[in-house]
Amino acid sequence: MTEPEIAQKAPYPVAVTQGEKYFWCACGRSANQPFCDGSHKDTGLVPVPWSAAEDKTLYFCGCKRTSGAPLCDGSHNQL
Repeated sequence: MTEPEIAQKAPYPVAVTQGEKYFWCACGRSANQPFCDGSHKDTGLVPVPWSAAEDKTLYFCGCKRTSGAPLCDGSHNQL
């Protein structure tokens, strides 16, 4: 399996919509960060599906090292 690329060393703030389904890019290769655009093909990595429970701004992981995928847990501070 391929190691994910670091898309950026900071989270992506995203205004999510209740009931909407999102697919977080786990490989770091998507041009549509923090979401999947299919660039993970042949990496062994797959996007993480996630649904919003309410309308709010959340911070999606940009370094792809979070232990709480897809949301940022501060792992970028250790890079």
